[in-house]
Amino acid sequence: MNHTRHQLDLNMQRRQFLGQSGISAGALALNSLLADESLEAAPKASALAFPKRAHFAPRAKNVIFLFMAGAPSQLDLFEPKPEMKALHGEPVPGSFLEGLDDALIRGSARIFASPRSFRQYGESGMHFSDFIPNIAECAEKLCMVRSVHTDISNHHPAQLFMNCGVPRFGLPSMGSWISYGLGSESQNLPGFIVMLSRNGSGDLGGPALWDSAFLPAMHRGVTLRNSGDPILHLKNPGGVTTQLQSKRLNSIVRLNELRFKKQMDPEIQQRIAAYEMAFRMQVAAPELLDFKDESRTTLQQYGIDDETSSAFGTNCLLARRMVERGVRFVQLYHYTWDDHAALNKKLKENCDMTQKGVGALINDLDQRGLLDETLVVWGGEFGRTPMNEVRRGINAGNEGRDHHPFAFTMLMTGGGIKRDFVYGKTDDIGYSPIENPVHVHDIQATMLHCLGLDHEQLTYHYRGRDFRLTDVAGNVLHDILT
Repeated sequence: MNHTRHQLDLNMQRRQFLGQSGISAGALALNSLLADESLEAAPKASALAFPKRAHFAPRAKNVIFLFMAGAPSQLDLFEPKPEMKALHGEPVPGSFLEGLDDALIRGSARIFASPRSFRQYGESGMHFSDFIPNIAECAEKLCMVRSVHTDISNHHPAQLFMNCGVPRFGLPSMGSWISYGLGSESQNLPGFIVMLSRNGSGDLGGPALWDSAFLPAMHRGVTLRNSGDPILHLKNPGGVTTQLQSKRLNSIVRLNELRFKKQMDPEIQQRIAAYEMAFRMQVAAPELLDFKDESRTTLQQYGIDDETSSAFGTNCLLARRMVERGVRFVQLYHYTWDDHAALNKKLKENCDMTQKGVGALINDLDQRGLLDETLVVWGGEFGRTPMNEVRRGINAGNEGRDHHPFAFTMLMTGGGIKRDFVYGKTDDIGYSPIENPVHVHDIQATMLHCLGLDHEQLTYHYRGRDFRLTDVAGNVLHDILT
C-alpha cells in the first residue's frame, strides 16, 4: 500500500501511470473509448454531468445513419430527368451554368442521361431506379429530400462537413454531439457505435468522422466488427477469469479515484467509465452478435445468406439489435460510391451489396414498432454531375459522373418524419435546386430536432467560444416533420 501511495505521488504522465498499473489488453479493451490524451481537450469537472434530458419532447429516441461514402449518383437512383434524354451527348446549356463557379466543369463535358429505368411508388409518386427495388418497396415509409446541397466538392472535407458540421479535422462528430446531449440508455454498450463495409478501397475520411474531439472521450464512436472478435483486445487473456478481471478492474478504479482526488483531472473519470464499460461489453458484445434468436426468414430478408449483401446486411441487422438495446446513435459506413467511370457497373455492385439490408432494416423496425422512435437517414457527402466524367474518356459503356455538391438526394424515415413525402426539386438536368433548397446544416438541425435537441442550444465551451454541430447556421425542416 505504501508503495502504491508513493507511486501515486510521483509526477508522471497518465500513460506511465497506466503502464505501471499492470493493465492487461483485456482491461484496456477499447482504445477507441479513450480518444484524446491532451489536458487541453479534457472538459471541466462540471461538464462531466452531461445533460440526459432533451430540450423538448422528442419524436425519436435513436438514430441509424446509413452513410454511403463516395457519393451515390442521385440521377441514376432517384431523379429520372426525362429532359436529359434529348440532350444526351450535348454540351451543358449555358443557362444552367450562368453565375456558377464549378471547378469540376470541363469545356468538353457532355450531358449524360441515365441509362436506368425508373418507376414511381407511393401516393407521392417518388421515383426509384431498377437498381434498388427493395428500397423502393419502402416508399410509403420514406421521405425523399431531393434538393440537398453542400459547400464542399472533395470527399474527405465533405464527409467531415456532413458528419461534423465543418470541413476540417478536430471537431466532434454528429454521433458524439448526440451522445453528449442525451447520453445512452444502454448500460452495457456504448452510446455511439460505428460499423464499416466496403466495395474495394476508397474514399472514407476515417476515425475523424466519428471522433469526439474536445467532448468527453466517452462520446467517441466505437468501431464494432461484424465477425470474429467484435472489438479487438476485448477478450481476457488466457488464464484470466471474469472474477479475476473484475478484481483487477476494481483495483485500477480505486487507484484512478485516488489520482483524481489529487489532480482533479476529469479525464481520469472518463477512464474509470471506459474501463467499466469495457468490462460490461465483454459479455454484451458477443451476445449482440449472436443471431441464434433471429429467424431464417429475417436473415434472408437482410441478405445475410448472400455473399454479395452479407456484410452490409449483417451491419443493418446489428443496427436494429443495437437500438433495441438502447444504443443512441448507430452509424453504418459503406464505401466507395465514387463512380468516375464504369458507373453503370459499379453502381449496381454497391446497390446489390446494400439495398436488401436497407429495405429489410426499415421494414423490420416498422414491424417491431421501433420505426416511430428511430430516425433512419440514408445519404452520402454530395451528389454526382449531370455530365459524363471526361477525365476517364467518353467511351460508351464506361461513362461516369464527377463530384456534384450543388444538388443531391437523401432519404429519411422514422421518428418525426413524414411518410410517403417528396421534398425539394431540381432543374431539368438536376444541376441545382429550384424548390426548397436544403443545406447540410439543415439536415443536421432537423436530425437533432427529431431527438428533442435544439441545435442552437446544444453547445460546448472550448478555447474561448461555444461550439455546436451546425456551426453558425442551420434551419429545422419543419415541412418534412409530422
